[in-house]
Amino acid sequence: MADPKGFMNTPRREWPRRPVEERVRDWDEVYVPGALLPIISKQADRCMDCGIPFCHDACPLGNLIPEWNDLVSREDWRAASDRLHATNNFPEFTGRLCPAPCEAGCVLAINQPAVTIKNVECAIADRAWEEGFAQARPPERLSGKTVAVIGSGPTGLAAAQQLTRAGHTVAVYEKDDRIGGLMRYGIPEFKMEKRHLERRIEQMRAEGTKFRTSTAVGRDVGAVELRGRYDAVVIATGATAWRELPVPGRELYGIHQAMEYLPLANRVCEGDLEVSPLSAAGKHVVIVGGGDTGADCLGTAVREGAASVTQLDIYAQPGTERDEETEPWPTYPKVYRLSAAHEEARDLRTAPAADADARLFAASTLHFEGDGSGRVRSLHLVEVDESRRPVPGTGRALPADLVLLALGFSGPDQKDGLIGQLGLELETRGTIARDDGFATSVPGVFAAGDAARGQSLIVWAIAEGRAVAAAVDRWLTGSSRLPAPVSPRDRPMRV
Repeated sequence: MADPKGFMNTPRREWPRRPVEERVRDWDEVYVPGALLPIISKQADRCMDCGIPFCHDACPLGNLIPEWNDLVSREDWRAASDRLHATNNFPEFTGRLCPAPCEAGCVLAINQPAVTIKNVECAIADRAWEEGFAQARPPERLSGKTVAVIGSGPTGLAAAQQLTRAGHTVAVYEKDDRIGGLMRYGIPEFKMEKRHLERRIEQMRAEGTKFRTSTAVGRDVGAVELRGRYDAVVIATGATAWRELPVPGRELYGIHQAMEYLPLANRVCEGDLEVSPLSAAGKHVVIVGGGDTGADCLGTAVREGAASVTQLDIYAQPGTERDEETEPWPTYPKVYRLSAAHEEARDLRTAPAADADARLFAASTLHFEGDGSGRVRSLHLVEVDESRRPVPGTGRALPADLVLLALGFSGPDQKDGLIGQLGLELETRGTIARDDGFATSVPGVFAAGDAARGQSLIVWAIAEGRAVAAAVDRWLTGSSRLPAPVSPRDRPMRV
């Protein structure tokens, strides 16, 4: 550790965000450009270089956090980049999008604010690109083996990059017109500008990975045919089967899934559309679902100029401090967090009736009411107790011209025919069944990421991509030197 008293003398400082009034007028990232590097070396000094760093266990990638914190504190950016990329293919993604379970597991967090691990990670990744440290690494020789990766989200891209670097010829199949999966069309530009994604894709192209866009396996190309053309297949399609809200009035026009709404806003940013067909401009918007996808809808609706935006969360409002009895350190606690989107909604007062920022907590949707012509006009809700039972006398209605359902995902979408054509076995919850080596019930076909694990964090997606790559490499060649940070049975640290 560069400064043995850094954690005692230096307070936690995070990457400052731009003023709300400024950032809601554009789609650029919410952070102040260039404001991270001046503070990050001192923040890295706060790392205690623990003898048993629990941040390692909290992060499924096994990131070497104390090592690159020490290197950043000494401003050895090249070495820090090497240590970071040794465990993470895409640290600029996780540095912006991961909720940082590593920080919850930081030993300093036992009685102080944790080290800003996520900010340090992001600073290293950005500096690596600026200084030319993130060079393409094409293989020295080819193995003669071919692999198809279906899906270009973080799992598919991580698997493809690892397998390409191991010498296999890899083609990534993506059903959309651009590579990136949910990072492309699900994550708003203000959370991660797509230039970060584009340069990783170009790096992978330079290494030899091939990309096939606008190709839905099972529909545009037969799944069995594809399996016959490659020595191995990796299914990394994600969990895109969204959960429904079966309440009266669901059929009314103006009620949409979050993943119908967010891609259109992203296409506006890509230049494909001038205005989203589902734009929230001038509308009263209600978002059903209290997670990150709901917050993404919130920030998007604010930027589109909604008349009001309210987010419903069925859970009670959490406290600001960890409950040591129910969620002891180093587990990831459920505490009140203020995302950039919620900060914007609070300052702009987009939901005057909300409990905090734009959120109504402990709120359950009863039914929707229309305007007589088939369009949604209002959402009727009721407060619920800890068992999600309605509290008598708490019913009320919110005006709603646009309702967005952000209730999560249940597993991979089966409409394209991929799963059925291959005859893959499924778990009871709808995810793809696999053994301890990521192999499915079909020889040579492997499954990783949300399609098999279920909906999870981006850091788990990348970890699964790296691990399935090692499994495929071993199956093709008999052994593998690729790292496998997780197994299919591993789970996040919980009580």
